[in-house]
This record gives sequence, structure tokens and C-alpha cells, in this order.
Amino acid sequence: MLTRQGWLAVWGGVVLAVLARLLGIEELYVFGAVALGLVAFSLLYVRLTRLDVEIDRTVYPARVHAGQVSRVDVRLRNLRRNDTPVLRLRDPVSGTGGAELLVPPLDQGAATLATYRLPTDRRGIVRVGPLQVVVTDPFGLVQTSSVGAPQVEVTVFPATDEIRPVPLTAGHDPLAGALRPNALGKAGDEFYALRPYVVGDDLRRIHWPTTARHDELLVRQQEQPWQGRTTVLLDVRRATHDSASLEIAVSAAASVVMANGGRRDLVRLVTTEGSDSGFGVGGAHLEALLEHLAVIDSAGGASLRTMLDVLQRSGGGALVVVIAQTTSAELTNISRLGRGFGSLTVVQVDTKSQQPARRSLPPGATTPVIRVTPDAPFGPVWDRAIAVSRQGRIPVGGML
Repeated sequence: MLTRQGWLAVWGGVVLAVLARLLGIEELYVFGAVALGLVAFSLLYVRLTRLDVEIDRTVYPARVHAGQVSRVDVRLRNLRRNDTPVLRLRDPVSGTGGAELLVPPLDQGAATLATYRLPTDRRGIVRVGPLQVVVTDPFGLVQTSSVGAPQVEVTVFPATDEIRPVPLTAGHDPLAGALRPNALGKAGDEFYALRPYVVGDDLRRIHWPTTARHDELLVRQQEQPWQGRTTVLLDVRRATHDSASLEIAVSAAASVVMANGGRRDLVRLVTTEGSDSGFGVGGAHLEALLEHLAVIDSAGGASLRTMLDVLQRSGGGALVVVIAQTTSAELTNISRLGRGFGSLTVVQVDTKSQQPARRSLPPGATTPVIRVTPDAPFGPVWDRAIAVSRQGRIPVGGML
């Protein structure tokens, strides 16, 4: 494949030959022939160059939070008997012009490492590759490329703050996903419930009689867990968000998910676009929630009223509502959810206000609102509010 310089050399040689014909200047024939011959030599050089290179590209880590470092390591080893030519590695990266690395000639059996950083300033999916290995002649007139590594995806989770979890409420899940309380015999055989087997469970705890009846492996739960339940409602209505407020709201929701999920709460993520993760616990569940938050965007058809109706029918535990622009009527409807939940916390993101964050109470609403402004970022404001609620001065979800 001819490069831009290669095509210029070809057309230059042709033009010189035509001018030599028209003007009768033999020297122009010579210059034209040299240009065309140089292109022919480059074509032959690239065609005869055979690479035998071992390439191993690693992205570490493949899942990061916005602002954290993720890098790409490309290891090359020369497996041919002679030196490699100068290699150019081109790795497309979504949202950027991609990475281009030059690798000097490698001796037989020699290896080298090339590294570059990925853009992780914003949440989302960063697509890397496929990696192209480009061989060029010494004059840069002809090049050929081959795929050295396939395309991979890097998930950039929303940026999170290390915050206090929502205080435990009376809305715990006493069975933690078990079938029902049970008791067998004495002397250490008592257990409170049965639950489905998961990989890693001790096989000695399988209750074979019940397993035979249900045709499913069931495991004895020896201790009754005391898990809180936390529901996070994220408002993604396009009419209420700008780009800045959406990012702050998503980051706030992710922070709450991480804080309460890290305490082993049953965590549920609901958005006004209609998605509902259901309650879950553990690293895999939290990672799935963060992956959803990494790619979520504002939606024109999102409905706050619809999701409030859904939550009204499935209360219990703690509820955290993250909103942006809203009305007093909507805040009043949100505050009514406090009757079905152990606690209710409302976080309002206001990127245009320069006033200090405070707990505001619109007319008709009974739930205080934690306001996040440019001068009062989410993390410190949230921690202060939770600290006050734990001291009993202003209960989260209570009256001012």
C-alpha cells in the first residue's frame, strides 16, 4: 500500500517523464526514472519483509473508576532469525486519535515493552484496538499492516467518593434470600434456613433430603444474617439534567451503591428510564450496577412518577433518591415514600446555584433535601448529613 509520500513520488516521476518528453530534456527522464524506481524498490522491500513477532497486549486494569489510571502494555518478541525492521504500532482508542508507537529493530530473540495510558477522565466504554503492526520501507513510500491483537473494551466506572453508608433501618431482610426458617435436631444441627447452593459453598452443608424434593442443591444457612436493604433511585430525565448535573448525579448514586454494598447490604438500583436491578449482594452484583451506571445517559422518555409508583408497592429498608431540577410537587410525592421505607434521603444536584448546600424543605414536603452545589461537593455534604442523622438531631428522612 502506497503512503502519501509514495503517491507523490509516483506522480512526480510521471510528471518528470512527461516534461522530459515535451521539453526534450534527458535529465528529467533520469529523475523520473529514479523516482519510479525508488517506489518499485520500496514495494519489493515491503513484500519480501516477513515478520515473525510474538505480540501480547494487556490492559490493566480493564475496569477502573473515572480518574484512575489504566494502561496498555504491548510486549513484543522477535522470533525470526534476523533483526526486525522499525515497526509502527497503531492502536485505535475510542474518543481519541489513538496511540502510535515506534519500536526500534529487535535482535533475534529480543523482546521489548511499549506502554501508553488510556483516557479515563469520563465514565463509559473505551474501545481499544484492533492493534495494527505496520511495516514501512526505509523511505516511507510503501507500508503494509497486519492485526497484532483484537479489539478489547475497558469499562470506566463513575467516579465515587468514600462516604458513610446510609444508617441501618428497621427494613432488614431477615431471610437474606433463604427459603424458610428450619430447625433440625440438636447438638449443632440447628440452622435457620435453606438457600440455593453457590460455587464455593461447603458440600457438607448441603441438605440432601430437601435437595431431593426440590431437585435443586440447597445449603444449610448456619447463622441468620442481618442485612440492610438499600434502594437507590436515580433520576435521568433529560429535561431536568445538563451534562454536568448528570455526571454528578451518577457519581453520587455510584457512591451510595459502593458504600452500602461494601457493608454487605442488599442493594437495588432503580432509574427513571425504567431499569430495576432488583436486590442483590456481593461483588458481582455491585460490578453489574457500576457497569450500568458507566453507560447510562439521560432519557427523554424517563418518568419519575412511574418509578415512584413502583417503589410505593415495594418498600422496605432505606431509600436514597438522587435528582436534579425538580418541583415542589415532585418533592412532595417523593416524601410520601417515607411511609413505606425505614428512611428516605433526597439528594438534589444543582450545578447552577452558588449558594452553600443546606437541607431545604419545599412547601408541602416532609423530607429534607441534601443539596449539592459547585461550592459544596457531594462527599462532604453527604457525610455531614449522615453524621447529623446518626446523632439524632435531624433523622434522615425525618422532619426538620
